[in-house]
Amino acid sequence: MSDVRREEGGDTMSSAEQQLPGAGLAGTSVPDADPLLQVLDKVFGFRSFRPGQEGIIRALCNGRDAFVLMPTGGGKSLCYQLPALVREGTAIVVSPLIALMKDQVDSLRQLGVAAACYHSALGAAESRQLLARLHAGELDLLYVAPERLLSEGFLARLSDIDVALIAIDEAHCISQWGHDFRPEYLQLPVLREHFPGVPLAALTATADPQTRRDIVERLGLQQAHTHIASFDRPNIRYTVLEKARPFEQLQRFLARHRGESGIVYALSRKRTEEIAGKLAASGLRAAPYHAGLPDALRHSTQEAFLRDDLDIVVATVAFGMGIDKPNVRFVVHYDLPKNLESYYQETGRAGRDGLTSEALLLFGYGDIALVRSLIEQSENPEQVRIELHKLNAMVAYAEERGCRRRTLLGYFGESLEEDCGNCDTCLDPPETWDATEDARKALSCVYRVGQRFGVGYVVEVLRGADNERVRRNNHQTLSTWGIGADKSSDHWSSLLRQLIQRGYLHQDIGNYSVLKLTERARPLLRGEESLELPVPRLRVRAVKKPKKSRGPIGDYDQTLFERLRTRRKQIADAQGIPPYMVFSDATLAEMAAVVPQTAQELLQINGVGLTKLERFGADFLEELGQGGEA
Repeated sequence: MSDVRREEGGDTMSSAEQQLPGAGLAGTSVPDADPLLQVLDKVFGFRSFRPGQEGIIRALCNGRDAFVLMPTGGGKSLCYQLPALVREGTAIVVSPLIALMKDQVDSLRQLGVAAACYHSALGAAESRQLLARLHAGELDLLYVAPERLLSEGFLARLSDIDVALIAIDEAHCISQWGHDFRPEYLQLPVLREHFPGVPLAALTATADPQTRRDIVERLGLQQAHTHIASFDRPNIRYTVLEKARPFEQLQRFLARHRGESGIVYALSRKRTEEIAGKLAASGLRAAPYHAGLPDALRHSTQEAFLRDDLDIVVATVAFGMGIDKPNVRFVVHYDLPKNLESYYQETGRAGRDGLTSEALLLFGYGDIALVRSLIEQSENPEQVRIELHKLNAMVAYAEERGCRRRTLLGYFGESLEEDCGNCDTCLDPPETWDATEDARKALSCVYRVGQRFGVGYVVEVLRGADNERVRRNNHQTLSTWGIGADKSSDHWSSLLRQLIQRGYLHQDIGNYSVLKLTERARPLLRGEESLELPVPRLRVRAVKKPKKSRGPIGDYDQTLFERLRTRRKQIADAQGIPPYMVFSDATLAEMAAVVPQTAQELLQINGVGLTKLERFGADFLEELGQGGEA
């Protein structure tokens, strides 16, 4: 059984504390309980396991392999962190990003756990010191990138120490079917040869059935303890709006989230900078983040966001994978993601603490063409085929007129018995309209202009634009010129995009995106069929906020909650750590609901362990002693 070592000053715990997970854990709130529950309580501050965690943890503690598919915020990390504290030796955790390693290690150190990460950014002196601690048996967990782990020198070092277990995080990176395939992960199966008796855990938050099979086969996990958790994140409200003046749509959405943390994803670096600049100019605390920015600037932006000094990060997909910040209240996709795996993982960065959060997608048919062109630039035809298949599934989700959560979960092989009641189509079912006449006008106009122009020009002719281009083409003489003047440009643009998506029109991307009629358009033009379409949704449905806020355990006092957040920020700033590493929003919400008045009562709150009680308990008890009065 492993010691649980304190990080401060490198001191070890007292001999009584080193008896984990046996008896002698005075001060825990679960005396005489199961030994694993005592570790869970004493170190992590939780009274019980989340669904699925206990079976995984017991399997690893007993030396079995494990395959874990658990959504973001579902408690995946604990599944290997707790066994690392129980088994003899040091647990090796494979992770693809330095930011992800650092965040995990910093959080563990706040719990008093001896953890470290070994990566290319460490200096020579730091590396030597870390390796000395590893050989001395002073580390419970060591996080390392796959390429560094698999170097001959490092594997030789590991052969000289006790390896408690090997955890491969973000395991979907090993599969070409995974949305974030990384070639360096392909070599990880050799770990079986080097450490045949060490339990191996593969963990991921996002994998469709094909990706799961690939992970199991490549890592030899056919006999592993397998846990496939529900993909459902019921605290996240999913909304899709048709993209029309997207920055204005974003502003309206953000107006309901003043002072809250959120991420806005965009496809291009240029767009992230444009959006962030406009938001900052409007008085919001926003900044861009993408791989083209200087390292120092990206680091400072990430740190400011983690410490709640920055509310909004506008980013490409380069941001967020290494972020465990639990109080992200919203995620906006300004542009269409390439696949549902990316969408699910990125929206999953909201509401990791279980509190109410929102995910907004602005869906434009022009985005489909852009993403498709990016995919088709690949020289690997098999990869193109896979990615186009995934893009089609993403578009189908965005066009869904039924419960969005059912469609999202169905993609991952999970069925929902009834509508979720917490997505835009459930809260505000889409209306439909008879689009037959307008569709005929639009299709006729495409035909009359010779099937040689794109959406924008066709809309100009429909609305009777009198400009040089129209006159140069003599299109002001067409029968379709001006027949749509009674409708807005947005109306006709939306209609044309839907006609493209439903196969009445083909948009020739390789020829300046000109519109051409398809065979399917003929019966509609001849009056042989009609067309019903959903009314475009351009605004988020307003949802009244209750007087009392709702947390994981019930209603809580919002005024007291905000005071606790303020105190938490003061403590975090004084210690130079992100506020969530003091306590999560969910823990503060439970405090605001229960209002504990003694140390023992505070210890009953989920997320309050002995180490954090010792470090922060007095400050929060002082605030709680004042009750809910401002």
